[in-house]
Amino acid sequence: MYLYEEINGARKYGGLKPVPEYIAANLKFELRKYQREAFENFVTHFESETCPRPTQVLFHMATGSGKTLIMAGLILYLYKRGYRNFLFFVNLTNIVDKTRENFLNPQSSKYLFAEEIILDGERVRINEVENFQYADADAINICFSTTQGLHMTMNFAKESGMTPEDFTERKVVLISDEAHHLNVNTRNPSAADRENRETWEDTVEKIFGMNSANVLLEFTATCDLDNPSIKRKYEPLIVFNYPLLEFYNDRYSKEIMTLRAELEDRIFNALVLSQYRLKIFQEHRLNIKPVILFKSAKIKDSEAFMKSFVERVKNLRGEKLRELSEKNSDEIIRRAFEYFSGKGITFDELAAELRDEFSAERCISANDDKDAVKNQILLNTLEDSDNPYRAVFEVKKLDEGWDVLNLFDIVRLYETRSSKETLAEAQLIGRGARYCPFQIHDEQPKFQRKYDRDAAEDLHVCETLYYHCQNDRRYINELHEALRKIGMGADKKIVRCEYKLKESFKRDEFYQRGVIFLNDRKLVSQMFHEVIPQKLYSFRQVIGKNGSDKVMAESVEGREEKFYTARRTFGAIAAKNYAIVHKALMKFPIYNFDRLKARFKNLQSTRQFITDAEYLGKIGIDITSTELEPGVETLYCAAFDVLGKIAAELEKPAVTYRGTTEFNSRNINEIFHDKIVNYSEESAGSVGTSQNDFSVDDDMRMNLAAEDWFAYNDNFGTSEEKAFVAYFKARIDELRKIYSKIYLIRNEREFKIFSFDDGARFEPDYVLFLQKENSAGFEQFQIFIEPKGEHLAANDSWKEKFLLQLKDKAIPVKIFVDDGRYKIWGLQFFNRNKLSDFDSEFRTLLD
Repeated sequence: MYLYEEINGARKYGGLKPVPEYIAANLKFELRKYQREAFENFVTHFESETCPRPTQVLFHMATGSGKTLIMAGLILYLYKRGYRNFLFFVNLTNIVDKTRENFLNPQSSKYLFAEEIILDGERVRINEVENFQYADADAINICFSTTQGLHMTMNFAKESGMTPEDFTERKVVLISDEAHHLNVNTRNPSAADRENRETWEDTVEKIFGMNSANVLLEFTATCDLDNPSIKRKYEPLIVFNYPLLEFYNDRYSKEIMTLRAELEDRIFNALVLSQYRLKIFQEHRLNIKPVILFKSAKIKDSEAFMKSFVERVKNLRGEKLRELSEKNSDEIIRRAFEYFSGKGITFDELAAELRDEFSAERCISANDDKDAVKNQILLNTLEDSDNPYRAVFEVKKLDEGWDVLNLFDIVRLYETRSSKETLAEAQLIGRGARYCPFQIHDEQPKFQRKYDRDAAEDLHVCETLYYHCQNDRRYINELHEALRKIGMGADKKIVRCEYKLKESFKRDEFYQRGVIFLNDRKLVSQMFHEVIPQKLYSFRQVIGKNGSDKVMAESVEGREEKFYTARRTFGAIAAKNYAIVHKALMKFPIYNFDRLKARFKNLQSTRQFITDAEYLGKIGIDITSTELEPGVETLYCAAFDVLGKIAAELEKPAVTYRGTTEFNSRNINEIFHDKIVNYSEESAGSVGTSQNDFSVDDDMRMNLAAEDWFAYNDNFGTSEEKAFVAYFKARIDELRKIYSKIYLIRNEREFKIFSFDDGARFEPDYVLFLQKENSAGFEQFQIFIEPKGEHLAANDSWKEKFLLQLKDKAIPVKIFVDDGRYKIWGLQFFNRNKLSDFDSEFRTLLD
């Protein structure tokens, strides 16, 4: 049994240690459920009496699931447990550089820690060291190294490098990323190979064993557990397991699709899709720039292709795109061209856009070691708004350690096949499958897929990675097999279901002129900060980011900049040179005096705002720069940076919402349409299965196409939904004695209503319309109904409460004059095990 399986057994009985609050409080990013479970597993194991000393564990987690954030959290936890020295090592230099940025540079968009690390009321500094002999006893001391570099340093003495003394005299936390590369001996335990040389694995094991309090944290997405020796080693060490398939099923990754075409079409398919996404993002006011990766087999091929690509794009004309559109039979490409046409974008205009978006200035190469190191920051910040690159050209350098969220297309530029190549490609696809977070409205989850089931929604393509490859079925089968090996391509079947409105329903006056009443969400309160947050900020001078510094890069190669940290308050900076702070302040409209006065009633002047302790005066900044005494330019940059952070806090209000009691009318024919829905799995008699399928229980099976009261041609919902539809059919004759029009319509994300209590979004599964004639005209009941399995009822109890409030609180508001009287109701959850309760309520409609 794996270690994590034993821990999961304890989880069922509430036997796990909680995640210490200081971990989440000192990390920049919110922890996801599975990340909290990873911390729970480690804390429980580490604090148990049976935990071996020294302690070695492996976190076996999918690419993109946040392994580096787990590392950061464990550093905080182990610091609290008395550890001060941390050694991070990995096989590739570019991953070392990326992780250094993530741990040390607060200016980086991917910096992992909070602006300040506060433990036990004290501010804790992160300190990069070359060895631990002069480490700061109060700081988090981190040494970064490649695995090869660590091996060489430990076996061949190097000035200021690591020595065995670093580990014999003090306890150390070793953090090994891409740890599958370490298992040289375990993978091939041949004694003959080991007689002549000491391997990386030997070196790490030697360091690990030097102190009984040492901790070895290993992280990988690809532990080869099919190898008996590796499985035997790691069975008692895998403290947390979160494979790619689970990551995908939890909707934290993109959907993955292959798109087969000849080489020339492959290239332009990717360009068209990338621009299609860009337009969709822009339409929803999202500043997301889709990126394409062009992958070659050899460096010389990649260099030649990049050159030819620039020329291809420079000479691109509308006629080429017209030809691509006319001959392309793939649905997604067809939809992209239909989108452009619908927006009035001609082929010539599209060609002009592509010439601009994919010009030479927007292409970047990572072909050889020199390029990969030089461009590492650019390649790992492709999501940043000031990063211009749309196309990346590479061979193998980005297969590991590349953190990119806005990669949506990978184009394979070669036709050869080999199992080793295909596995590496599958791993790259897994890396590109990281989800690019966005929200259209704030009720949506930002970091998870939202449009899996809505195949016709344009935004679906913004959650999908396309792998463009040759039209070779054998290769596709091999790729799918490789994806299965890394846990990404399990035998998953996408079930495509079509909800089609009956023609008889669309001809009915009810569809053509009828209305549905829906409410809105309104802002109840919006509280802005009325005091300036009084805390310590940090600023680090950025070196070598502008053009002039890059020009001089070669001449200063090998020289290390020395940094100093000085603490200054705004009051002190203003006392030295008032213009520094005032100039920075004026860059932000929020600090306009009239706006400040409106917020801070007692404020008399801008100078008071800058110098007074009640406002900016005593707010401190730890300024890290190459100057022993920060100069005017550095002070200005620090003031500008921190004032921007304070402005963001001041502008971010605490908001409260409510759902309106007024329900405004909307035309039925504007809400309900034919719709294609994707289900990620098909369950016999349940989700993704027709209500007329043989797998549906006899008492629920029916041909809904023949039932005039059901607006759509079929029902592909859950078994609980199918049970409700069967329940409804059994009462249709009684309803017809009272009502002249009866329509039950399934809501496949067509409309939403908002809770009266907190404005929470709710999409009821069904809406029932009942009309009966009276002396003044007609009376219409609109009833929202939600079938709900018992396992979900408790968590969704607020929805049932809302449904039951509708009868007394919902007010239909007409924007027209007719002879109708309208009533809006909701019923309690439909559940087969509580049928008598639902039935007694439903029968009020028959009174």
